[in-house]
Formats: sequence, C-alpha cells, structure tokens
Amino acid sequence: MYRIMLMATLVFAGEIIFGLPFHTARFFRPTLLEAFEFTNTQLGDVFAVYGVTAMIAYFPGGMLADRFSARALLTTSLVATGAGGFYMATYPGTMGMALLYGYWGVTTILLFWAALIRATREWGGVTSQGRAFGILEGGRGVAAALFATMAVAVLAGILPENANVISNEERRVAFRAVILLYSFAAIATALLTWFLIPAVKHVGDSSQSLFHGAAVVVTRPLVWAQAAVIICAYCCYKGLDNYSLYAVQVLGMNEVEGAQLSAYGAYVRPFAAVAAGLLADRWSASKTIGSSFIVLLFAYAMLSFALPDGPGLAVIYANIFVSFFAVFALRGVYFALLEENRTPAYFTGAVTGMVSFVGYTPEIFFAPITGRILDASPGIVGHQNYFLFLTAVAVIGILVVAGLLRLQRSNSHVSWPNDAARDMKSVTK
Repeated sequence: MYRIMLMATLVFAGEIIFGLPFHTARFFRPTLLEAFEFTNTQLGDVFAVYGVTAMIAYFPGGMLADRFSARALLTTSLVATGAGGFYMATYPGTMGMALLYGYWGVTTILLFWAALIRATREWGGVTSQGRAFGILEGGRGVAAALFATMAVAVLAGILPENANVISNEERRVAFRAVILLYSFAAIATALLTWFLIPAVKHVGDSSQSLFHGAAVVVTRPLVWAQAAVIICAYCCYKGLDNYSLYAVQVLGMNEVEGAQLSAYGAYVRPFAAVAAGLLADRWSASKTIGSSFIVLLFAYAMLSFALPDGPGLAVIYANIFVSFFAVFALRGVYFALLEENRTPAYFTGAVTGMVSFVGYTPEIFFAPITGRILDASPGIVGHQNYFLFLTAVAVIGILVVAGLLRLQRSNSHVSWPNDAARDMKSVTK
C-alpha cells in the first residue's frame, strides 16, 4: 500500500507542477493569446525565457537530487510555483510574463525534476524501469486530463453560452479562474508531498563535492545519445501545444471546443505511456522509442498535407490521435534508458541533470521557431508547414536512436570507468 501511495504522490506532483506554465498554454492557447493580447511569436519568446532558466537549473538540480531529501525539494518547488500563479492572474504584459516564466523555469526544475526522476527510478528497481516510468508518465496523463477537463468546465461555466461572441473582459474573468485553479492545486499538492514522502536527509555521499558527478557524466557518449533522444522526443511533445490552435484556425472549432480536443487527447496519455513501459521491459526502451518515432514520421507527414474536407477530415482526426499516442509513448520510456545504458544508481541525479540540461533545450528554441512558422503563413498553410517541421524532427529522432543502439552494442561505451566503481564502494561503506 505504501508503494502505491508513494507512486501516486509522485505522479500527481509530477503533473501539477507544470500546470501553470504549460497546461494554461497547451489546453487554452487561443484563450490565452486573446486574454493576454499576445501573438504566437510573443508567447513563443516568453517560453524561450522559461527554457533558458530551466536549462541553467537542470544540471545543479541533478546534483541536489543526489544529495538532499526529495520531500523538501518537491514541496518547496510546488509552493513556489503555485505562488507565481497569483501574479499571472493579474494579466502582466509580455515583460512581466517573461519574468514570471523565467521564475517558473527555476521553481519547476532546480528543486523538482531530477528529484522526481531519481525517486521514480528507485521505485522501479532493476527489472521494472519501463513500468515505473510508464506509470509515472501515464499517471501524469490521467492527472493532466482530469485537471484539464475540470479547468475546461470552469472556463465554459463562466463564459457566456455563445462562446463565439464574447468580450475580452469576459474572457479574462473566465481564464483568471482557470489560472487560480492551477495555483491552488499546486499548493495543495505540496501538502501531499510533505506528508507522504519520507524525509531522507542525505541521499548521496556528502563527503564528495556537490558537482562531483558532473565531470564523469559529461564524458559518457551514451549520456549524450540519451540527451539527443530527449531533444527530438520533447520537440514532438511541444508540438502538441498548438493542437488547440489548429482546431480553432483549421478545423473551425470555437475556443472551448479546441480546449476540449486537447483535453481529450490527454486521456490517451496513460494508455500510451503504460503500454510503452511494459513493451520496453519485455523488448527494449531504445527500440520502443525508435518505433514511436517511425509512427510519428508517418502521422506528421499525413497532417502536413491533409485538408479538412470530406475524407481529409477523417485522416486529420485519425493522425491527431496517432500522434498523441506515439508522443506519450516516447515520454513514457525515454528515462528508462538510464537502466538500459547501465547508469550507476549513485549517478542517477547527475545523469538526469545532464540529459535534461541538453534534452529539454527545445524549451528555448521550439516555441519561438513554431510561433514564427505559424505567424508567417496564417491559417492552414502555416499549420501544414508546422507539421512538416515536426516530420523532420521525427526523421532526426530515428537517426539518433540508430546511433544509440550502435553505442549500446559497444562494451567500451556501456562500461563505466573504474574510478566510478571505487566511488560506489565509498558510498556504500
């Protein structure tokens, strides 16, 4: 029972922490753009600020996760993130939002991300890494879908019945309620992590420098290969952020219907992530990832030229569903590569920090690039160009996985250096 409660806590915290910076833009992008009076380019630049501060925070965050209690790290992060939502609810301008997202880049990553990954890996043990990370990602999907559905209901309940004809003031009032919902949820989840996650003062070896593991992990080719996999996979995940906008501008939905489409897509996440996790444990994480990229290649290619009329509409909906499934499958297993690459347990935080530092760089460049693609050719042409860009990303992902498999077959790349083995003995004495 305790293991179930612990994983449930990690799952819930792992999703709610990103509710304010990401759910509000992913599920409600048309509403957010109108309420804040932003262009796609401006919003993309705001996300770039998040990406810069998050990238800086990943590596030291990994070192902290190898040293300090997950309970303290996760709880502090959730409270600080939730507090930022109260400022967002005042509708700051582009500069204020950029500063807020920069702040969130620190609060959601420095004290949180690596601690979450380390706790999940320890929960899974040696033989169930795919299941552990599949459950984490799938459970996060359930939490995301439930909260998105709740937030859509709040938005729809406050907006006038005819959502196609509303004033921006009415839109702002309704969207403020959504922002505050996510703020209070983050703070409430902080109480959950404080009471359900055990207090462990030192997870790692306090006799070593905080950045002791950095010098080792940066020399590992497999670490860089895993980071490259995450870059491509995360670009595909960020690609989902514009689906609600695609629904409004291309499929002719209103703002509420567009948000509902993205929310419905989130329900695919638990099934895809858990299925991929189980497949990774029985087959391999790297081959599961490669297969997912191949599926995405075909799905994005179809979306890049399908037209929303007659049979084309069915093709669009089918490939939207397929892309949701494949993206969430990727997210469910790419951290299972830690075990497949034989990463020592005592370097989990350091490697997580390293691969996240590199792998999540799309937070910096993806939104600015796609915002400009969409603004350069408004309407269906811009979205088709956007899916062509994602098609290219999927091709790169396939090539990266091929390189990863080649490295895994080489013992010289899989084996860790002798000094790391001696470090392990010092930690376990």
